[in-house]
Amino acid sequence: MVSPRRTFAVVQPTTKSRVDLGFRLDGVEPAGRLLAARNVGNGSINRRIALSGPGDIDEVVLGWLRRAYEQSMAPPAPRRRARRPGPALGTLAVVIEGSDLPGLAWCPGAGGPAYQNVHVALHGHDQDRSFLPMPGRGGWLAIEPVPADAPSARWEMPVTVRQGDADLDFAGPFVRGDRTDRHLALAWGDVPGDGTLRLFRACKFGLADIDPDRVEDALRPGRRLVARVRLTDTRGNPGCTDLAWSAERAP
Repeated sequence: MVSPRRTFAVVQPTTKSRVDLGFRLDGVEPAGRLLAARNVGNGSINRRIALSGPGDIDEVVLGWLRRAYEQSMAPPAPRRRARRPGPALGTLAVVIEGSDLPGLAWCPGAGGPAYQNVHVALHGHDQDRSFLPMPGRGGWLAIEPVPADAPSARWEMPVTVRQGDADLDFAGPFVRGDRTDRHLALAWGDVPGDGTLRLFRACKFGLADIDPDRVEDALRPGRRLVARVRLTDTRGNPGCTDLAWSAERAP
């Protein structure tokens, strides 16, 4: 049963002696004859009443059918207007400096996969830099990959700083997450020789966790924001530990 807006009810044979009358009912909990619906109609049908014969169609059933129809005819709730980005305060030069890389070979455990060409890279969308695609990662790229036996690793990137509703917000081709979880990220993966990086671990660098005074300091001319991090965990595996942020003079 379809209104101009959507399907609001379906009839579906369930057994040789029973059919289910399914409804799309918003804000209605199962009670009495009205049961939760699973695998009835399409995914929008969430409630049902079991019927074994014409005599089961009474005022209760008709009442629920009427309610489902009325809900389907109501105008949709107005879309929330997209929140406009806050005014830009400036472009932040961010540097990530990594030390203590774990080496090219890594096996996460007995019986697990053995990686022979481990690299670490910056998550991003900037195709003007060297990069490797990361299959299945929604178009995010492994920017400037560094072999995990290198003595150190370094990435530098611009981050736009905006004034949010209550605090600072961040944007740019290297910034991930929604307004509540803005972050930069490093990608750990194996490079099997087919021109890709196969991600097995990622490290987040939360931008909202940084002292706003430090960010404002780093926004000043001739300044930058630097993250120093060990690129091994406490067991010597690929990871990110001892992260420290500082605002410093640019060289």
